[in-house]
Amino acid sequence: MTTDVMKQSEDAGVPWWLVLIEGIALLILGIMFIAEPRMTTTIVVWLLGFYWLVVGILKIVSIFQDNAMWGWKLFAGILGILAGILVIRHPVWSPLVVGSALVIVLGIQGIIIGVVSIVQAFKGAGWGAGILGAISIIIGILLLANIWLFTFSLPWVLGILAIVGGIIAIIAAFKLK
Repeated sequence: MTTDVMKQSEDAGVPWWLVLIEGIALLILGIMFIAEPRMTTTIVVWLLGFYWLVVGILKIVSIFQDNAMWGWKLFAGILGILAGILVIRHPVWSPLVVGSALVIVLGIQGIIIGVVSIVQAFKGAGWGAGILGAISIIIGILLLANIWLFTFSLPWVLGILAIVGGIIAIIAAFKLK
């Protein structure tokens, strides 16, 4: 590849090799979620706990550089630190708590988006918005009615999404090249 072509692909956005690495990483993560869902979920949630801990500390440190909305920054920082410590200290049950919290948030979000879509349908957005709103409400209710079922199936869903996303990223990388 000549330097001109390489320069053009980098000017267009992200370098192709970075997209390739992302695709390979997603593919490996997806395979790990499918092959060893319990261990992979535990490791990913544990890393998430470290992330929350670091971000919480940085959020509190940022108060000293910019004290605008310091109350919210302090609250978010303390919440991040506490969540990080809890997840790191309790690696056995934290994947269940984080997974079920995610399912609950998605269920509530589905219901809210569904209600908004139905209201928009009555205001003239059309039948499509109303039908999609009703489907969103049904999915939200299903998620909230079967929290543990969806929590335990979450690693496989994430694995399939990661594999598909990894394949798409690898194909996109070669198209960029």
